[in-house]
Amino acid sequence: MPLKVSAFPKCYLEEISTGRRTVFEWIEMATALDADGLEMYTGFFTSLRSSYVEEVGDAIHSAGFAMPMLCCSPDFTAPDADARKREIERQSAMIQVTSKLGGPRAVCRVLSGQRYPEVSWEQGRDWVLEAFHAVLPVAKECDVVLGMENHYKDGFWQYPEFAQKMDRFVSIVDAMEDRQHFGVQYDPSNAIVAGEDPLALLQRVADRVVSMHASDRFLAPGATLDELRQADGTLGYSPKLQHGVTGKGMNDYDAMFQILASHGYKGWVSIEDGMNGMEEMAESLAFLRRMSARYFP
Repeated sequence: MPLKVSAFPKCYLEEISTGRRTVFEWIEMATALDADGLEMYTGFFTSLRSSYVEEVGDAIHSAGFAMPMLCCSPDFTAPDADARKREIERQSAMIQVTSKLGGPRAVCRVLSGQRYPEVSWEQGRDWVLEAFHAVLPVAKECDVVLGMENHYKDGFWQYPEFAQKMDRFVSIVDAMEDRQHFGVQYDPSNAIVAGEDPLALLQRVADRVVSMHASDRFLAPGATLDELRQADGTLGYSPKLQHGVTGKGMNDYDAMFQILASHGYKGWVSIEDGMNGMEEMAESLAFLRRMSARYFP
């Protein structure tokens, strides 16, 4: 059965999050795209009042879309205990918003937190798992799936992701035994940004993947991968590594879709694209439609 595809407006992320463009304007623009759903981000909402959330949901559904995933960026490694408590409370609230907008089995993204210099791996891991277990009952009650993303860095964070590297990421995922309401939000491009092999990560977590971002990266003219590798594997958003049309960059989507198909994947795939305009988003969505038809007939 063909996979459902959704769109996430990375090109307008800052505009919508800062109020220069509304989420309603984006929803209207997206009607020109061949997508089944629209992924949301916490920064898109000007309020969490029930009436406002319902208004956003009505706009999404009236435009003919589903809402498969809400991207949240909880900071569960904050050194201050009160700050971590607030993050747990906010994540719990966003799980409820996910349920209202997406319904049963919608995915609510979770992250580990920032890689604060003063927080050790052991301490940070304990805090992350403590937070995950604190919000998991809310996810179960709402029948929402928590999807931990192999992430680089939220655009509004000071430090990169605490669990950016694969060994840290899988250590936390493996510690979460629940497979009904907890899984992996897989992003192949973030593995490249971390200096690692996207296929190796996917092979390791394929049986836990509940959603996927499909974007691509390109080396800028004259750049090499060796130049991008740093001692700790953290590349950041180097200008030498650029966004572009999905399927035309460094990711091997044939291999990825083969792995997903072999594991019976039934989740959504969302383009995280459009840094160069809506035309590229449309081209990326068309590519995903072709790949879905090939590997998920």
